[in-house]
Amino acid sequence: MSSHGRDLGAMQDEEKVIWKNGLLVSEGLWCRASGDSGVVICHPHPLMGGSMYNNVVETIRDVFSSSNYSTLRFNFRGVGDSTGQYDEGRGEKQDILSSCEFIKSQGINKITLAGYSFGAWVCCRLLRDKLSQISSTILISPPQKYFDFDWNGLENAVEIIICGDRDPFCDVDDLREKAEYIHSRLTILRATDHFYTGQEAQLAEHLRKYIHEKKA
Repeated sequence: MSSHGRDLGAMQDEEKVIWKNGLLVSEGLWCRASGDSGVVICHPHPLMGGSMYNNVVETIRDVFSSSNYSTLRFNFRGVGDSTGQYDEGRGEKQDILSSCEFIKSQGINKITLAGYSFGAWVCCRLLRDKLSQISSTILISPPQKYFDFDWNGLENAVEIIICGDRDPFCDVDDLREKAEYIHSRLTILRATDHFYTGQEAQLAEHLRKYIHEKKA
């Protein structure tokens, strides 16, 4: 077992896991908590260096793990030891589905999706299928200037959207309109761009607040 990134003390070690994903194989880092709630964390663009070792992915992992959520961060197809190749968001939907099935097989009944950047876009594409096994969804920096987001049918499907006020890939004013349209909360982080370098603690603070309010 190994643990990567920041250690919050309450975190348990992660275990590298491999599972079948249709004709492919997916890899992830899995940490089992005591409860029945878990989070599947979806990384940024595979063709731009995105992987499950991203700083935002690890921040999400840290916060949820310290809040007694089981966590699974995984590599999309074609990244690391996940087989296959980039599929422009189509096959990547199946990668998320397969990850959800994996944590369900580990006894997780309440699944939160957390997608960052490209991961947020694929989550939105998946949510349009109205999947009943997803309890809640968090979108971090959905890059609607880069990808074509279709928000129709996502009403009440996304609980919170987080974005930086200096993000060149996000139109904050447009996100405000879309968040209102789908009945989601929008949180804007000050002095923060798309990559959250040096702003991980601010992101973690807002994620902890979200989880605390959800449990209250």
